[in-house]
Amino acid sequence: MSDTIEKVKCLIIGSGPAGYTASVYAARANMSPVLYQGEQPGGQLTTTNDVENFPGYPEGITGPEMMMQLQKQAERFGTDVRHGWVSKVDFSGDVHKAWINEEKEIHADTIIISTGASAKYLNLPSEQKYLKLGGGVSACAVCDGFFYRNQEVVIVGAGDSACEEAHYLSKLCKKVTMLVRRDEFRASKIMAQRVMKTENIEILFNTETDEVLGDGQVVTGVRVYNNKTKEKHDIEATGFFVAIGHKPNTDIFKDILDLDETGYIINAVPGTSKTNVEGVFVSGDAADHVYRQAITAAGTGCMAALDAERYLAAKDADFEIATSNYN
Repeated sequence: MSDTIEKVKCLIIGSGPAGYTASVYAARANMSPVLYQGEQPGGQLTTTNDVENFPGYPEGITGPEMMMQLQKQAERFGTDVRHGWVSKVDFSGDVHKAWINEEKEIHADTIIISTGASAKYLNLPSEQKYLKLGGGVSACAVCDGFFYRNQEVVIVGAGDSACEEAHYLSKLCKKVTMLVRRDEFRASKIMAQRVMKTENIEILFNTETDEVLGDGQVVTGVRVYNNKTKEKHDIEATGFFVAIGHKPNTDIFKDILDLDETGYIINAVPGTSKTNVEGVFVSGDAADHVYRQAITAAGTGCMAALDAERYLAAKDADFEIATSNYN
C-alpha cells in the first residue's frame, strides 16, 4: 500500500460515453476530474465496428474512433485520464476512498461511477472469434440490427429482452430464428405471444447453439442442436444476436451502495444520478438496465457531473457553480 494519498475533487470510475461525458462537464466546472479508464478503456463501444445512431455523425463512426474522440475532448478541458482500475472503495466515512490497482489510495470529494455493464455471451470459441472480428455477432439488436436489413438472422434468448429484440429485428430482417433452450419462454406471456404471432419469427424450442459458422471473416450460419434428441442442423444466417442478459460491473460496490437483485445501482432519488451515499453518483449502464444506449449513457454522464457540481457548491461556499456548463 502506497504511503502517499492523493486528494481530488472528482474521481470518475470508468470510461465510455458516460464517463467521458461526465469528465467534460466536470472539467468545465473546475472540478479537476481524474478519470480511470478501467479494464476496458472506452467501454463496450470499443468492440463495435460501426455506430450510426449517435447524433452528430451523419456518415457513422466506429466505436473505437468515437471513444478516442471523446477522450480527446475530455482531455482538452483538463481531465486527467489515467490507465488503471479501481479495485476497492470505502464510502463509510466522510471521505470517499478508492484504491487503484490495489495499491494507490485516492480520497475524493465526489465520485462518479461509470463502470457500465457487460453483455453475457455463450463463450463459444466461434462466437468469440466473429465477435472480435466484428463479423456478425452482436448483443444489441437496436445498435446493430440496421446492418442486417432484409437478411436472415438468429437470436438466442428466452426472456423479455430477447423477445423485444427479436420483435425489433423482425421489422428489419427477412427472417428471424429464435433459439430457446427450454420448452417454454421465460418472458412474460404478452411478450412471448408477440413473437409467436410474428410471421417472420421462427421459434425453435429445446434448441441450443453448437457453433457459429463463417467464412473466416463474417458469419454465414449457425449450427444448432436439439437438447432432447441431440440432432444437429445448420441455419443460414448473416447475423447472430445474443440476448441472454447483461452483468453490471458493480461488484466492488456490493454491500456499500444499494443495488437491485441483478446488481444494477439504484438511484436514491429518481430522475437524478444520486446514490444512497452522499457525494457518490452513478451514470451509464451501471444503473440503466432498460435503454443501454451510448446516447443515454452520455446523458446520464452529464447529469452525474451536474449533480456532483451542485453537491460541492452546497458543501463548500467557496466553490461556485460554473455557468459554462449550461451553455
